[in-house]
This record gives sequence, structure tokens and C-alpha cells, in this order.
Amino acid sequence: MLSKSMRLRPLLTGGDRRSIARAPRALAIVRADPSRVTELAALTRDADPLVVQRALDLLEKLAQEHPDWIRPHKRVFIGPLARDERWEVRLQVMRALPLFSWTRAERRRVLAILLENASYPQTFVRAWALDSLSMFAVDDPSLRPDVRRHLRAFDASGSRALAARARHIRARLGMTCRSR
Repeated sequence: MLSKSMRLRPLLTGGDRRSIARAPRALAIVRADPSRVTELAALTRDADPLVVQRALDLLEKLAQEHPDWIRPHKRVFIGPLARDERWEVRLQVMRALPLFSWTRAERRRVLAILLENASYPQTFVRAWALDSLSMFAVDDPSLRPDVRRHLRAFDASGSRALAARARHIRARLGMTCRSR
């Protein structure tokens, strides 16, 4: 039985950037009681950067499963955390952005975030930014020239991970290598 009184923050403290502390326990608590999403979202403004990183990771995981639970808090993904210096934080932002519907103004911000991060130095962030941008490009052909430009950069990078992501994106958009 999961306790209603158990606070989420202590479960997200300790360790270093590579550890997850007791995040799986926090995730189980929120899954069992979706009203706790508000508490989790508030932790993205915590003074401890590890708590912020882990809370955002859990929000992204929950958004994959239950976007409706996270929808009221989706703006956390387009706020200051979208420019965080930690690649692990940016990665969660990139993965979450296509999971929601956005107003016109929010969508402009979302697309700017994705375009900026498609050139980010860290490979995972760059790959997920372009992957997410391509999800928007499925319904918005005006984004395809930007996607193609970044696909060419991925191909030229020499990174097998980026080349694999480029193949996946081309398949999603029905592009062939010649349509680069």
C-alpha cells in the first residue's frame, strides 16, 4: 500500500546525476494517485538540481503513458528548463514536447526549442530534438526543409546513432535518401 502522506521530494534526493535515487518509488506513488502530479510538477522548481532533473524525468515518463495527467503542467516543458545547461534535463524536454497540443503561441515556442536543440552539442539531445520536430512535420510540411537540413547534418556527423535516427525520421516522413 502506498502512503498518501509519503512526500515525493525525499525520494528524488541524493546520489549524483547518473543515479535515479528512489525515483521508481515516486513514480509508483504518482501512478497510484494521479492527484500527486501537481506535487511532482512543483518539484521542477526545487532548489536541488537533482530533484528538478528527476521530477522532470518522471513527468516525461508519465506524459508518455498518460498525457492527460500532465497536460495541466505541460508549460513546465517550455519554460526555463528548456534552456537548462544539463543535457539530461533538455533530453526530457525534447521527448515530451510532441506529446501535447499547444496553442499557436506555445507552438512557436515549442518549435523554436526543437530547432535550437537540433544543433545542440550532446548527441542524444540533438537526436531527440529532431525526432520530435519530425513528429510536428508529419502534419506541417513547412517544417520539412528544416528537418531535411538537420538530417543532412546528421548524415555528415559520422555518428552511427545520428545516422540511425535520421533513417527513422526519414521513414516517418516517407522520405528517401535521395529526397535529402
